[in-house]
Amino acid sequence: MKNKKILIIFVCLFLLVLIGGYFAINYVKSKNQETIVEEYVPEEEITEEQLRQTIVSLYFLDTQTNELVPEARLIDIKEMMSAPYEKLVNLLIEGPKSEKSVKLIPDNTRLLQNYLEGDCLVLDFSAEFLNYDKEDEKGKENLINSIVNTLTELSEINEVKILIDGKENQEFDQVYTRN
Repeated sequence: MKNKKILIIFVCLFLLVLIGGYFAINYVKSKNQETIVEEYVPEEEITEEQLRQTIVSLYFLDTQTNELVPEARLIDIKEMMSAPYEKLVNLLIEGPKSEKSVKLIPDNTRLLQNYLEGDCLVLDFSAEFLNYDKEDEKGKENLINSIVNTLTELSEINEVKILIDGKENQEFDQVYTRN
């Protein structure tokens, strides 16, 4: 008789826990579904100008390590849409914002023309381009890699060819790819 009472009490407790667990789970599920998702409101509004900007990487020579390093720049996407290659080369000509880096394209160099031939970008520079630092044994290599690494960040460019005043030049007679 005593065993029957214990068994009945155990079964009742088991059913009570089972039914209570069922209702508890349903309650939690219904609360999760009723939770209102609040929209994130930034502390400051994003302006239309900020929406039109993108980040590009420009490669300059680090004065401490003597290696090429990328410098991120925030620029207006409209400028990139109309003339992306010209914009990037002109940013390289202007030079870095960081005082730890130096530009490699010689002063007064102008980009005369640029066009794509397949996945090769042809850049036609003014004769001032030849005034790069010839005393530095890596001067030419760094100059080329600065341009090539910057421009091959764009997916459509895999190679760069350099012309001087519209003609091929002995010093830059190759088609250059990213290192």
